Amino acid sequence: MNALPDKSATPLLDMKELSVEFKNKNGGSLQVVDKIGLQIGSGEIVCLIGESGSGKTIASLSVMRLIDYDNGRITHGDVLLDGQSLVGLSQREISELRGKKVAMVFQEPMTALDPVFTIGYQITEVIRRHKRTSKAKAKEEAISLLRKVGIPDPELRMKQHPNELSGGMRQRVMIAIALACGPELLIADEPTTALDVTIQAQILNLLRELRDEYNMSILLITHDLGIAAEIADRIAVMYTGKIVEQSTTRELFERPYHPYTEGLLRSIVTLDNDRDSPLYSIEGTIPSLSDLPSGCRFHPRCPYATERCAESEPPLVERDGREVACWHSDQVIGNAEAAASIGIVVTERSEEPESVNRVNEPSGEALLEVRSLKKYFPLAGGGLLPGSRRYVRAVDGVSFEIRKGETLGLVGESGCGKSTLGRVLLNLEKATDGEIRYEGEDLLNPRFRNWKAMRREMQIVFQDPYGSIDPRWKVGDIIGEPFWVHESLRGRAKREKVEEVMQLVGLNPAWYDRHPHEFSGGQRQRIGIARAIALHPKFIVADEAVSALDVSVQSQVINLMQNLQRRLGLTYLFIGHGLNIVRHISDRIGVMYLGKLVEVAPADELFRHPAHPYTFALISAIPVPDPSRKKAFVPIQGEMPSPSAPPSGCRFHTRCPAASARCRSEEPDLRQVGPDHWAACHEPL
Repeated sequence: MNALPDKSATPLLDMKELSVEFKNKNGGSLQVVDKIGLQIGSGEIVCLIGESGSGKTIASLSVMRLIDYDNGRITHGDVLLDGQSLVGLSQREISELRGKKVAMVFQEPMTALDPVFTIGYQITEVIRRHKRTSKAKAKEEAISLLRKVGIPDPELRMKQHPNELSGGMRQRVMIAIALACGPELLIADEPTTALDVTIQAQILNLLRELRDEYNMSILLITHDLGIAAEIADRIAVMYTGKIVEQSTTRELFERPYHPYTEGLLRSIVTLDNDRDSPLYSIEGTIPSLSDLPSGCRFHPRCPYATERCAESEPPLVERDGREVACWHSDQVIGNAEAAASIGIVVTERSEEPESVNRVNEPSGEALLEVRSLKKYFPLAGGGLLPGSRRYVRAVDGVSFEIRKGETLGLVGESGCGKSTLGRVLLNLEKATDGEIRYEGEDLLNPRFRNWKAMRREMQIVFQDPYGSIDPRWKVGDIIGEPFWVHESLRGRAKREKVEEVMQLVGLNPAWYDRHPHEFSGGQRQRIGIARAIALHPKFIVADEAVSALDVSVQSQVINLMQNLQRRLGLTYLFIGHGLNIVRHISDRIGVMYLGKLVEVAPADELFRHPAHPYTFALISAIPVPDPSRKKAFVPIQGEMPSPSAPPSGCRFHTRCPAASARCRSEEPDLRQVGPDHWAACHEPL
């Protein structure tokens, strides 16, 4: 298959030199998409990839003219849908096509769904508007759609509101709404970014099945190249509003033609990455669209850049049946050493453990000991009987230890209790019961009153760096607050300390007086890390600290964290749902399910020989960033049960293919199944 569609055939979607600009508050304008050309044939899946800020989402929103509602407008080119131009249509005319000919699945279903109305109302509203059918018929179709997208008990779900559903179920509802009128084109904007690896696998399976059943075309927006490798027929790579490369998926992964594509592929973290070596990352950050460099927009970050690149912009030209915009594509193609170092060709791993020389070898001495820790949240309304109470058992009897100098990874689906556990360890949530000992000190002892001093020792890095820092404060004040609170530093003394920390995390000290909105996502996460390490703590909880970042920025932050661990002797609890990233940074990994710890093992051992069926399912669901090895996902069946009413016996038995009568009645203990390897399973794998 060629990267470029057959020009003799009419594509379903045809973007012709499309340019989009937005008006700003000062009366000026900002060009976000710059003369891009993209075609999608009938029944084809095309992925649009690139870092945040590259213009992917704006390009997709332009197809449905949703940019019109946000001061955006198409300034050049055309968008043809099945031969019909969409650019000249009025909003009333194009609203008749939305949902009917083209539909969209948004990145965050909780904000896309209306929290006031039931799921059933929101689906039937779309059906009745476009199909002019009866209320009863629309309800019947809505139930059928929910069943088709894999939602159990659809009659019950029709009566529920969005907040009563899990993240995966809300995304399925969004897909059901998008499918309500049988569109020919489905646009999916980062539909799996915020989802766990298991739910992600279910959604990808669903999209493939829908494409095969309806011959529906799909434009998928993503920054996860593993997903693109699994599902896409073709890939278009965007950078600062332009398409810089377009190719079939297999050709692009086997041999990229553009340095930016090569950098993205080398930044992918796989199960075969050398855990003793730093991750590859593209230098620098994507430039602001309001301050673009001259010439090739990628040249300030490009290892192949020359004076020609800085002076003139390369055109997008056809080459070998694909497209590329680079003056030095010959050098990229011919660089055998660079091609060989791209970590996307997955090799078979040795069954024998390889020697591991970690940068900061942990000692055997425990820094933090947790015994039978519980955190219950009372439910509103209490129980059925007077005086009874119902609880969400977020953390339910967890025991483990974290050794000095090590990184303990913690994984599991959303709702398993891993973030709650991290907050309880730092007393950001009050424990219901149990024991937490830090260097022998009992932190839950009622007589313990030294939490202010303990804050110097124990810190946290949050998932959302922008939401966890005050946007009105300058960066110097954000990082410097610990010095003010704990050491009473002011003025020049505080500034010197802050600038020292900023240098340590790779931030320019000259940015001391800037505000958070002036930084990229990766830079904001560095600000969060700087604040966390300011007082040289011993223990840091990193709660999904890289989950929302682009692949190259993830690598930069992970490398920074490992470098700081080596220099400062830090101990981490690293919470995440990206299993490849967690494996790379962790010495040991714990797996949580429904408030319980079900497996703990050294990182390599866990991935080589998972002992618990849940761990095996998580690892099996990881996308393989190699199109030649596309696999059929076998996702975990069903949804995680409610933590307010966990199943009896083993909590995983309702979804476990190997569950027995014993599993349904008897809860397994966490017991040793190998050297430093523990699992809570009656019949470990």
